[in-house]
Amino acid sequence: MRDFTRDHSALALNTATLGHNLDGAGAGWSPERVIDACAERGYGGIVFWRREIGKRAVELGNRVRASGMSVVGLCRTPYLVGSEVPADLAGDLAASIEMAASLGAPVLTIVTGGTEPGTKGVIETQSRLAEHVATAAPLAAAAGVSLALEPLNPMFGGNRTCLFTVADALRVCDLVGAPNVGIAVDVYHVWWDRTLPEALRAARGRVLGYHLCDWLENTRHMLLDRGMMGDGVADLRAIRRAVEDDGGYRGLCEVEVFSAENWWKRDPVEVLDTIVARFRQLC
Repeated sequence: MRDFTRDHSALALNTATLGHNLDGAGAGWSPERVIDACAERGYGGIVFWRREIGKRAVELGNRVRASGMSVVGLCRTPYLVGSEVPADLAGDLAASIEMAASLGAPVLTIVTGGTEPGTKGVIETQSRLAEHVATAAPLAAAAGVSLALEPLNPMFGGNRTCLFTVADALRVCDLVGAPNVGIAVDVYHVWWDRTLPEALRAARGRVLGYHLCDWLENTRHMLLDRGMMGDGVADLRAIRRAVEDDGGYRGLCEVEVFSAENWWKRDPVEVLDTIVARFRQLC
């Protein structure tokens, strides 16, 4: 397991931590201002959301690299299964892959969407998900992009996900069988899973992303009340040890804190400085 106490060059910001995943949230900083502020503080990378990129993917990707950082990934594909799949799924999915490639982002995150209408349980939905991912994987590979399936906390079952554990995500990876399809591991979604080390050993070499935050003991909103690292009950060191030692992950650690009533209301300067301090001390 890597030692970050004196070096935070493996730290990346997911811009959702500043509220950039929702209209009207956060302080409204431009992508350029976020890039410059992260670079000034020695961050190693940044992860954007599609909604803030627009038609400026090449320009913003170049700016990130010129600052000495890397574009770690892009959030996210449209839902691929469930009741909220876009009418033009193929077109929207292709557009998300194209945006990742234009940014120079090596990883595009997949949040799957919920249970397919007319089905029960998740097995049939997972099989349909695998079909969609298998169709997208060659297009992504041709663009130099890997696809990361992200399991979500079981409380999101039904409407946002059909993958609840790393083992679920690996099952779909195995059904797809493409070398550019793997998983993303998010503390918020896996902190409770005692089988995580075992599952990550099975996932070794297929972990494409690691997302940092914390689980607050008294979470007030299941989507928008994540904790900053150290404010909750997740065993951050144990989870990263499993991700790195069992899963073989050596990439950047991406801080992704959805916090509508706390961190999104603070000065982004405070947020970015707090992340650096907590990353070195606690993660």
